[in-house]
Amino acid sequence: MARRGRLTDEELKIVNAKITDEEAFKKFIRDCHLKNLRPSTIKYYNNEPAAVKVGLAELGIDKEVVELDQEDIETLILHLKEKIKVVSINTRLRAIKAFFNYLEKNKLLYSNNPTKNIKQLRDRQKITETLEDQEIVLVAKHIKNQKSFVGYRDFSIFMIMIDTGIRLSECIGIKTNDGRENKIIIRSTKNNQDRTIYPTAKTKDAISKYLTLRGNLHYNFLFVNIDNEPLQRRSVQTRFEKYKEALKFKKQLSPLVFRHTYAKRAIMSGMDAFSLAALLGHSDLTVTKRYVSLWGADLEEKAKKFSSINRLKI
Repeated sequence: MARRGRLTDEELKIVNAKITDEEAFKKFIRDCHLKNLRPSTIKYYNNEPAAVKVGLAELGIDKEVVELDQEDIETLILHLKEKIKVVSINTRLRAIKAFFNYLEKNKLLYSNNPTKNIKQLRDRQKITETLEDQEIVLVAKHIKNQKSFVGYRDFSIFMIMIDTGIRLSECIGIKTNDGRENKIIIRSTKNNQDRTIYPTAKTKDAISKYLTLRGNLHYNFLFVNIDNEPLQRRSVQTRFEKYKEALKFKKQLSPLVFRHTYAKRAIMSGMDAFSLAALLGHSDLTVTKRYVSLWGADLEEKAKKFSSINRLKI
């Protein structure tokens, strides 16, 4: 075998052999499972590569995803801006960056990480809707007055979400044995870390009465449908959309609005950002700080009212 001169075409194929998309995605998803990521997160990572391939095909970019460079990613972003919202583009970017970061970390890239200098697109901050006290009372009474099992179940869901700020996925994931006297252990969390919430007396009373109506079933999910099956998130969303229509509300009646309402009320009551972040299950203070800044004008009035310096004879 000759060792001098240029490599043959066959030898060059061996040297330049690259990992295929199929192999790369398989390794990436395997790593996600090893990290014990949430099933919904793994599903999200599974779906996004296919969407990227569709975008590349529309642009006429005949490359494997693993072969993309920074310019390809930027071209794809500009293409997506004409088709989908900024928030959706950023969602896709997070998946792409996670994929390439994994390949880079495991030395599976044959060039530089194409997403290293790609930043999330700036998105205009929308006004965060929250419910006022009289609106909370109106919604609660309307739901409770349905005088049905579904109505009282929805009333209990509304109370626990507005009272503790838990996410919808966390709410429907609560089991009957998660209650501990004055607290509830939340296990179906976004970051896979259990946390504790502390419902007030009115909410505990609503859940206690609902449990009596629910009765004993062969599984222990707290919230169930009329067929005694575990409640699905879309069912809850649909129910509150109907309540919005019935009440002719201009604001959204959604779990996210309930969560924002809880956050605002907690901040206005003087809760510090660290405690609020822990109760809401925020992995860092970024979102919590945004909540604080959103209601800064309200906080200014509260700061003036409760200033202790003014009371001093200086």
